[in-house]
Amino acid sequence: MIEKNSNARARLAGKDQEKRQHGPTGDRGQDLTTRLREAGLRPTRQRIAIAALLLDGRHRHVSPEQLTAEIAKAGTHVAGGTVYNTLNQFTEAGLLRRITLHNEHSIFDTNVDHHHHFYDADNDKLTDIASDDVILAQLPEAPDGHEISSVDVVISITSK
Repeated sequence: MIEKNSNARARLAGKDQEKRQHGPTGDRGQDLTTRLREAGLRPTRQRIAIAALLLDGRHRHVSPEQLTAEIAKAGTHVAGGTVYNTLNQFTEAGLLRRITLHNEHSIFDTNVDHHHHFYDADNDKLTDIASDDVILAQLPEAPDGHEISSVDVVISITSK
């Protein structure tokens, strides 16, 4: 019995050691440090803290202000400007999508697959709509010298 327990402790200690060497993990157990490097980003303390909150495999929508509050609640300090810049860097690296609303307010989406949104203006909240649920009968011609690269639909809703 003692031998089994010490073997189990040794395995757990090995896993703890591995976690310390490789850092926190995101979705599918992938190491966040590696994921940031693969996206072309240097894994700074701030980027890792933000990635730990956003790249955990859950689909969610966050504003820079919401994320700054979440980080503070977790006991870490990251300046609001750093949060905003990091969200933009994650977007440029393809880790997030930026949804810019009519008032130039941005919300960042962890689901980078093509889809559309409802925007609840009363609660400043986005809800995903599957791409197949929006049918566009005809798009206008792109201006000369341009082509349409994507279509993102945001349908604004309010409470009745």
